[in-house]
Amino acid sequence: MEKIKIMIVEDDESLAKMIKDHLQRWKYEITLCQDFANIMETFTAFDPQLVLLDINLPFFDGYHWCAMIRSLSNVPIIFISSYADDKDKIRGIVQGGDDYLTKPFSLELLSAKVEAILRRTYKYVENKKIYLNDKLTYDMSKNTLIYDDQKIELTRSENTIIELLARKYPAVVSRDQLMDVLWNTNEFICDNALSVLISRLRSKLYEVCQEDIIKTKKGQGYHL
Repeated sequence: MEKIKIMIVEDDESLAKMIKDHLQRWKYEITLCQDFANIMETFTAFDPQLVLLDINLPFFDGYHWCAMIRSLSNVPIIFISSYADDKDKIRGIVQGGDDYLTKPFSLELLSAKVEAILRRTYKYVENKKIYLNDKLTYDMSKNTLIYDDQKIELTRSENTIIELLARKYPAVVSRDQLMDVLWNTNEFICDNALSVLISRLRSKLYEVCQEDIIKTKKGQGYHL
């Protein structure tokens, strides 16, 4: 299957790169618009299946470019903007936008909106694999951690930890967040129990991968 192509029109370079890096881990093909005076040239050359469009842009705003895109394509458009007022959201939808995401937003929410709009538009079955490195993959649809084509057997609690760390990857997940999620699975977890779980999981992963997969961020939590 060819990769779904997503075009990002965002003049904040650090945010644009962050979004690009995140979506590329889901195996989307991404292009960043560099010439904000000629956005349509990038659009027609790349021919994306989805556009992430900022509103506050140089030269012309996102509403203008949305209208331009709509004049020749029905490709879904998600506005991303610091404008949080309802009138701005309504204007975005009236202009032809399909969804609206207010800054600041979590990358997990962005992924969910991207997947949902692709499903609706293309009956696309989303890629549920999160690629953590060249050999390590977490398949969310099967709740399976795979290293170099080898499935790593996990207990329910271990899988819950890995799933949350994978969803948040590469961000840090606090101990409180992990305990909250484990508690919601009806499993009693105290601070010491979490330490034991993490330690056992690290040992299990090291036996297979021969490297420390779960890292500790002192005073903050854990990350992959």
